[in-house]
Amino acid sequence: MRVNRILLSAALVVVALVIQVSVLARLHLPGAVPDLLLLTVLGLAMVYGHVGGALVGFGAGLLADLAPPADHAAGRYALVLCVVGYLAGLVRPENGRLKSASGPMAVVVAAALGSTLLYAGVGALVGDTAARHVGLPGLLFSAALYDLLLAPFVVPGVMWLARRSDNDPLTESGSAAKAGDISSGWLSSGTGLRIGGQRGGLGALKARARTRSAKVGRIKGVKRL
Repeated sequence: MRVNRILLSAALVVVALVIQVSVLARLHLPGAVPDLLLLTVLGLAMVYGHVGGALVGFGAGLLADLAPPADHAAGRYALVLCVVGYLAGLVRPENGRLKSASGPMAVVVAAALGSTLLYAGVGALVGDTAARHVGLPGLLFSAALYDLLLAPFVVPGVMWLARRSDNDPLTESGSAAKAGDISSGWLSSGTGLRIGGQRGGLGALKARARTRSAKVGRIKGVKRL
């Protein structure tokens, strides 16, 4: 991944995790907790693609596994977000730009349901049966509902920031100006003309050519008409 992608992803993931732990988790909503970290990974994956989405998801999940008050095995949520980021990157829109809201909303619902099921399945493999006592159907419904309501305020903004960091207009204009300076320098050094400079440059060149031809004519004794 590029350096600007790594820096932006790290900043967004840290901010999302802090808000989720310090604000959203303290709302005590019925069922699941709104997963701001999942939405951030989805937004980045739908711009960076499946490889970038998997890397961002793994890093975000591992950070969530290690951040307090985590009470599950380390690497559990990293695996979940890695798989979700990879799959979301496979269905990213062309050029990372949204043409309609229906596609990303479907991705959000599928990711909310899939991440909850995968998290519960991995927990069952390691002996964590908390999902059975809470009620898996209620967790699925509340996770999809909360994430769907939060997605319009998170996913488009994350995707815009990701595209902005990849295509910086200041950098592009600076590169174009530098290319223009280099090309004009090549032209001026190759032809002896100053592009966009004095108006009489071409006339001076013609006068110089006439003088040179007159000298050659006088030397050879040829009369020029």
